[in-house]
Amino acid sequence: MDWQSARGSRCAQFKGTPRLVCGPELRTRQTAELFGSDVEVVCALRDCDFGNWKGARIDDLQKSAADTLQIWLDDPNSAPHGGESVAQLAERVVAWLKTLEAIQGHIVAVTHPFVIRAALTYVLQGASFNLIDVEPLSTLELRFNGRWRLRLLGTDPEGTR
Repeated sequence: MDWQSARGSRCAQFKGTPRLVCGPELRTRQTAELFGSDVEVVCALRDCDFGNWKGARIDDLQKSAADTLQIWLDDPNSAPHGGESVAQLAERVVAWLKTLEAIQGHIVAVTHPFVIRAALTYVLQGASFNLIDVEPLSTLELRFNGRWRLRLLGTDPEGTR
C-alpha cells in the first residue's frame, strides 16, 4: 500500500470523529494523516530536545558517552546533552494534558515515544519512565472523566479480533 492510499486508513478504529493533533515534526504530521486529514499541530507534542545527542543511537552513546548517558538515565533532572531533561519534557506534557481536562470529546494525539512515556507516567502516577517501551504506530487512548484512564487499543485497524 502506498502512502497516498494509506491516508485515513487508521481512522476507523475510533468512534465518531475525534480531534486529531500531532507534534510539529514532518514524521508526526505524516503519521497523523493515517488517522485523518484535519490535523492540528501542537508544539507541546514535539519530541524531546536531545541537544548534542540528536540523531545519535543509544548503542553509540553507550560507547562514546557512557558516563553522561547513565547520569541522564538515572537523573530525570539532568540534561548532559545540552537539550531538554526528562523532567522538563514531563512538565511540558503534563501542562498540555491539564489543558485537556475540561475539553469534551475525543482527542487523538500522534507524537513521539518520549512524549507518550511522559504522558503515561503522569496518568499512571509514578510508573517508571524508562520502563515504558513505545513501538512505532502504537495506539493508546487516554480518557479524562474526573481522573485519567488508560485504554490500550488493539493493533488491527479493521477492528477484527
